[in-house]
Amino acid sequence: MNPHPWTFTLLEIKQRVEQLAQVSFNSVLLNLYRNGSDGVSWHSDDELELAPGQTIASVSFGGTRRFMMKHKTKTEAAKFELKLTHGSVLLMRGETQQHWLHQVPKTKKKVDPRINLTFRVIR
Repeated sequence: MNPHPWTFTLLEIKQRVEQLAQVSFNSVLLNLYRNGSDGVSWHSDDELELAPGQTIASVSFGGTRRFMMKHKTKTEAAKFELKLTHGSVLLMRGETQQHWLHQVPKTKKKVDPRINLTFRVIR
C-alpha cells in the first residue's frame, strides 16, 4: 500500500482527535465495512513500525458496529463489548496492545456501511 497525502477533511478530523487524545499522529488507516460480511478478527495493533505503548485512536462514521476485547493470556478475564456509533472515538493507550486482543466481528444482522479511521504514530 502506498501512502497518500492528507486531505483537508482528514486533517480536520486528525486535529480534533489529537486535541482529545493529546497525541500528535502522523498516519491514518481507513477501512470500509460495507455490511455485516465485513469485519476484522481477533488481533492486536502491534506491528513493528508502531512504538510499544503508543496511543491509537479509532474514529467511526456510519453504521454502528460491535467492538470486542479479550485478554491475551488470562482466559478467565471477561470479554467486553462496546458499540461503536457514528462519530465515536475509541482511544487505546499504554499497554492495551500488549495484553489485549480486539475485533469487529462479522454479523448476519443488517448493518449500515461504516468507515473507520485509525490514527497512529509510525516510527
